[in-house]
This record gives sequence, structure tokens and C-alpha cells, in this order.
Amino acid sequence: MENHKKWWLVVNPAAGNGKGRLQWPAIRQQLDQLGFEYEFGLTHGPDDATRLTRQAIRRGFRKIIAVGGDGTGHEVINGIFTQKTCPTDQITFTMIPVGTGNDWIKTHHIPAKTAEWLPRLKNGHTTFQDIGIVWFEKDGRTQKRYFFNVAGMAYDGFIGKVLAERTDKITNRFLYLAAIVKWLFRYTPQPVRVRFNGHIVQHFFYTINVGICRHSGGGMLFVPHADPAAGQLALTLVRQVPKWLVPLLTPFFYNGKIHILPFVSLHKVRQIEVEATNDIPCELEADGEYLGHTPVRFDIIPRGLKIAVP
Repeated sequence: MENHKKWWLVVNPAAGNGKGRLQWPAIRQQLDQLGFEYEFGLTHGPDDATRLTRQAIRRGFRKIIAVGGDGTGHEVINGIFTQKTCPTDQITFTMIPVGTGNDWIKTHHIPAKTAEWLPRLKNGHTTFQDIGIVWFEKDGRTQKRYFFNVAGMAYDGFIGKVLAERTDKITNRFLYLAAIVKWLFRYTPQPVRVRFNGHIVQHFFYTINVGICRHSGGGMLFVPHADPAAGQLALTLVRQVPKWLVPLLTPFFYNGKIHILPFVSLHKVRQIEVEATNDIPCELEADGEYLGHTPVRFDIIPRGLKIAVP
């Protein structure tokens, strides 16, 4: 069978604190039983998923599955959008979720259980979603990444940097929430200037979220107004609040009603610029991966990614 008719699977054994390694044999068995034609590559470290994706596309594969979490998906997306072999709209992407948060699948109603998802994937329904682009500073130079779910700055970026520097991993949502509270008291908000839609907002922010899809952080809804095919970025600005109040606000992070809080504003935009107003940079993460810091600029590719969904 020609490679463009097969699926290429990028498998991250370390996803979900090792869940990828444990579940991969059963996933392969289900793929075989359902008659999928596929090949796969295993990741062993950072950026492997990006490299494996580029290699697969050069070999003729046009259907890519990320077997992992949102971080694995992030790397695969960057492989798709940085390869030079074919137009990106010729490539179909989806995920078999074995990560910790598995947030991207929630917006698209992809089942978390492989036994439910793979038979539906076999039917081959596809659609398109937007893709975000972000420029940022790291190691003294401007860099660019693509993201497919949600990017976060201020406290979200700080958390992303802390997680990237840890040797142990957060294994579930409850530990993640406990860590958020713990690290909150180590975080010092910095003043930043945000430009969008002809507006300039300058403030100390608790968090800044930019969404293509709706969920992040293991089910949080900081961008409940996100629409993955609207051609606009969903922007949420949360101004600085007393640290003791943040744990009490946790229900609003999950119930989609964060907009009713008086220090929160929601916007739909095409471009966003964020810059620090002092000499301390504001940190950035995207799809749960720490990237760098200000100055930061966001843009969007409307309906840039073809995806397989139920």
C-alpha cells in the first residue's frame, strides 16, 4: 500500500507519566484488529515527534496520529507546519490520547478511551480547525512556534517554566491543582502591555490565555468563548487578584463562567502583542509546553489544520 494511504503514528512512550508505554501494546492490537494500515515511530526525547513527523511526510505519509498528550500533539503540529514537502492542507492529523491532561480532544469530542475512538476514526470523518502562531524570545533570539490548543502567559507561563525544569512529573489533575496553589506564592506578577483590536491594555495580570480550542490544564476553561474554526483567537485577560482568593475561584476555572468575574475580560482577536513594561520578562507556554518570554506576538492561520474527528 502506498504510504499516503497509511497512517503514521508518532508514539510517545513517556506520555502520561509512562501511560503511553503501558498502553501502546493494546493500542497496536486494536489497530490490527480493525484493519488499520499504519507504521509508527517512537519518541525518545524533546523534539523527536517533530523530527519523526517531518521524516514521515517526506516518505509520503499524509495521515498522522499523535499517540500521547497535548505536548506530543504540539510537536507533531510543528512538524507538519515546518516541513517543506507538501501543502499542509494535504495532511490529516488526529490524536490517540494517552497524556495527563488530554485537553485538545475535549473540544472535538474525541473519546478518551481508545476502544471507543478507533472504530469511529476508521470511518474517516474530517474537518478543519485554526492554527495559532506565536513569536517569542528565547536564548537571545526571536523564535516561532505553532500551537493547536491554548497558549498561556503570566502565571500560566510561570507554571510552564517550573514544570519544564522539574525532574519529576505531575501525574493527575489533583496534583496539578495542588501544585498551582503551592507555586502561586512564589509567583510575582509583572506589568505587561497587551495590544489587540486597536486597544492597549496595561496591567498586572494573573493570567493571559490565547485559545484556538477551549480546554487547558486538565479541563480548565479559561477561554470558554474559543471556536476552533472561527478564524479568530480567543483572548482572556485576568487582572491581578489577591493570591488567597485564587483557590476559592477554582470552580470558575472549570465551569465556563469565568467571564462573570469583574477582573476578567474576554475578547475575539486576529493578532495580539504582549510586552513587558519593565526589565522582567513575562513567560509563555503553549499546549502545555514552555516556550520562552516577551516580547510575544500571536497570529492565526484560519482553518489551517485538517483533523480527523468523530
